[in-house]
Amino acid sequence: METTSFTISESAAKRIAKVLAEEKNPAAKLRVSVLGGGCSGFQYNLDVDDKVEEGDIVIRQGDAVVTIDPVSMDLLKGSTLNFESSMAGASFKITNPNATASCGCGNSFAV
Repeated sequence: METTSFTISESAAKRIAKVLAEEKNPAAKLRVSVLGGGCSGFQYNLDVDDKVEEGDIVIRQGDAVVTIDPVSMDLLKGSTLNFESSMAGASFKITNPNATASCGCGNSFAV
């Protein structure tokens, strides 16, 4: 299933493509999910996975392929995945319009 309710920025797509190329597994994808826990109630989880489970949403942008399970997508609708690089480091960041609160590190949120 494909959807556009989750956006991947150009910088994130480039970084995802690089990470997946390093995996040397043509089936590798970045799995974005939401887990219970974290200091604000939910936390974002990003993993490289080579499976597509039944019901997964698959988003392709160039060589970047992202999968999201349907339960996580309910919490991620309208969100944007970005890759930010600064002198302090580089990391993926999710901007989620559904989040009513988040922790200082940006890895957990509440709805």
